[in-house]
Amino acid sequence: QVQLVESGGGLVQAGGSLRLSCAASGRPFRDYAMAWFRQAPDKERNFVATITPSGGRTSYADSVKGRFTISRDNGKNTIYLQMNSLKPEDTAVYYCAANFGPYLATIRSVYDYWGQGTQVTVSS
Repeated sequence: QVQLVESGGGLVQAGGSLRLSCAASGRPFRDYAMAWFRQAPDKERNFVATITPSGGRTSYADSVKGRFTISRDNGKNTIYLQMNSLKPEDTAVYYCAANFGPYLATIRSVYDYWGQGTQVTVSS
């Protein structure tokens, strides 16, 4: 089992920045890939970014490429999502997720474990 807890959400103006964190516990952190998804009201939960267990490879949704950066600290069992140049359309609940493979997956169903989510609201 893997337990995931997100933090760092909040209200920010358009153009601003936020950094989300996701702390993991349970099975050894280096065993699994991690990802961020987001879900806006009345919308599907969509892929944002993913990172391999070593942190050596990442992948991003086109909508956030160049603005968001996913990273992980395996010594702290934590991943991060640095979000810059935020737009109102980035408003959503952000979820972190874990899977044991395949890596760099963008499909929600591949991920086995989920956090409870953290709200990000970007005002115009």
